[in-house]
Amino acid sequence: MTTTLAPADAPASPAGTAAPRPRRPRRSRGPRALTPASRVGLGVGVLWFSILALIPLVAVVVETSQGGWDAFARALTTPQTAAAIRLTVLNALGVTVLNAVMGTVIAWVLVRDPFPGRRILEIVIDIPFALPTIVAGLVLLTLYGPTSPVGVNVANTQWSVTLALAFVTLPFVVRTVQPVLAELDRDVEEAAASLGARPFTVLRRIVLPALVPAIAAGASLSFARGISEYGSLVLLSGNLPMRTEVASVRILAYLENGDQTSAAAVATVLLGVSLVALLTLDILQRRVVNRGTH
Repeated sequence: MTTTLAPADAPASPAGTAAPRPRRPRRSRGPRALTPASRVGLGVGVLWFSILALIPLVAVVVETSQGGWDAFARALTTPQTAAAIRLTVLNALGVTVLNAVMGTVIAWVLVRDPFPGRRILEIVIDIPFALPTIVAGLVLLTLYGPTSPVGVNVANTQWSVTLALAFVTLPFVVRTVQPVLAELDRDVEEAAASLGARPFTVLRRIVLPALVPAIAAGASLSFARGISEYGSLVLLSGNLPMRTEVASVRILAYLENGDQTSAAAVATVLLGVSLVALLTLDILQRRVVNRGTH
């Protein structure tokens, strides 16, 4: 009879129990090497993005630096330019907050509350996407100008800027929130309600955390579009210096006068403001998502 002796360093297992199996090493979750096809796709994508966006943005910053810091400060501290930048940024921020609320409400109605004419409303919401911006400005001037058929005249006032920005940016929030809301599992909401949670609690603790990333994405697009808008408000606002002139119109005025450095300076400021706003919304989105997963 032959017996097999266990190695001296093997731990003795209790009687009647099997020896523990060695654990398999975990696979690394680090980034995998790109396939040749993926490398080609990445290279083409980066090249195309650089041609369309990165290189022009860098060119604007370089043009701004050509005149030095004194020329940059002089262009931005001009009362007319400072007023245009302030009007643009404040109205874009206000419209973004308004769109975040009203766009979410409209998306909720379209997804959760079936009603007659919903398909028509779906089409109407996309009209600002389809209209050329100057045509949108003509539509707004016809409806809310001196000959308004509804008796509302906001032409040549700051309200015209707010109205025009709200008109062209609202669909961004609606179209980013709507598909996310449609994919939410309503069983979780019903389970919370069956356990005694009030509707406001369900909205605050379950629905809104899931919608925050989409709302933040739509708000980012809305702000970026609003801060650079020109065509939809140029007819209705009247472009009055120190009153209704926005930054994009001020840039055009600099270019028409041959002052490309000052135009680039204003464009650089708008670019910086947009980046700060996008980063802020991205940080907010990530914090809300991380809080919901812990």
